[in-house]
Amino acid sequence: MGLGFLTLVPLHLFVTAVRRREIMPPVFLGVMGRAAGLRVTVEGEPRPGALLLANHVSWLDILALAGTSRAIFVAHSGLTGHRALKWLCEQNDTVFIARERRGSVADQVAQVRAVLGRRPVVIFPEGTTNAGRGLLPFKSSLLSAVEPLADDVPIQPVALDYKDAPEVAWFAGEPGMINVNKVLSRRRVELTIRFLEPLAGEALTNRKTMTAAAQAAIEAALAK
Repeated sequence: MGLGFLTLVPLHLFVTAVRRREIMPPVFLGVMGRAAGLRVTVEGEPRPGALLLANHVSWLDILALAGTSRAIFVAHSGLTGHRALKWLCEQNDTVFIARERRGSVADQVAQVRAVLGRRPVVIFPEGTTNAGRGLLPFKSSLLSAVEPLADDVPIQPVALDYKDAPEVAWFAGEPGMINVNKVLSRRRVELTIRFLEPLAGEALTNRKTMTAAAQAAIEAALAK
């Protein structure tokens, strides 16, 4: 992982200097995922400019989705407390939101809407990682960003199906470095990413129907 970092960061600084900053971060994240042991199988494909709604199991999710879809992520603002991690997230144009601040939902929606259409945008509707044995309830608030745009922006569920999900899941307050060491010690983590069909018809009625339809589609895909 260290060699990949030392190789790709200078390239990133170069493309930033020539105003093409968006090129390298997804490549870098994908390479880091491979170095961490990720072996990804992809089914389907991300639609251009889609809003991707994915289940959330591990920090590996970000590496895998960036490497396969070149996506921008909507992330919890708590990540900004780690200077190096914040810098890495910012290079990929991450949108930071404070989910616990109910009064800021309108601002959060505006932030998400501002980045739609440039590259795929990933939202994890569970709001946090799960235990790898099922899905947490999906939250619908951020989908307000696409309620008036549902006919123009593909709303695409994505199922992240880890072969040994409970063994790599990061949840319930487990210290980050303990989980990182646990994952790296496995040397190989198999993941199938299923880019499902975009939502259509009545599923696009409003944010709640979009949320329910996405959760049902992901549950069905994981049940396979």
